[in-house]
Amino acid sequence: MDQIDRKILEALQRDASIRNVNLAERVGLAPSSCLRRVRNLWEKGIITRAVVLTDGEKMGRNLKAIVSVKLFDHGNEAIRDWMSALNAERAVSQVYSVSGETDAVVILTLAHMKEFQQLSQRLFAGNPNVIQFITQFVLEEHKFELAH
Repeated sequence: MDQIDRKILEALQRDASIRNVNLAERVGLAPSSCLRRVRNLWEKGIITRAVVLTDGEKMGRNLKAIVSVKLFDHGNEAIRDWMSALNAERAVSQVYSVSGETDAVVILTLAHMKEFQQLSQRLFAGNPNVIQFITQFVLEEHKFELAH
């Protein structure tokens, strides 16, 4: 990967809907060369997917929570079952296994507090593998970037 590929990735991470001709102009390439490079980035698995980000407030999902979770059983089957339950939930936007005092961090994007209460009972309080969970609600978002 060279500097031009990095410029292409930077532009696509800011706006994946950019037209190839505009992308080529931005990075200083002919459109055919730019398209070839973008296809190559996909084929190499450097670009893994393109997504559309939505405005949580306009979508009615503007309550964000960060949940730190301690688990009892760290076996593959127990973790797989819990992760499967998390993956099935629309409100779960991110899940990380982490080091330190907790085992996982779960990011929730919710419509309202009642949804959180129902979800926390189902995924955390009602799950025998969850020893403890601590929830922090996001008061204000200062930076949200998905680009690397």
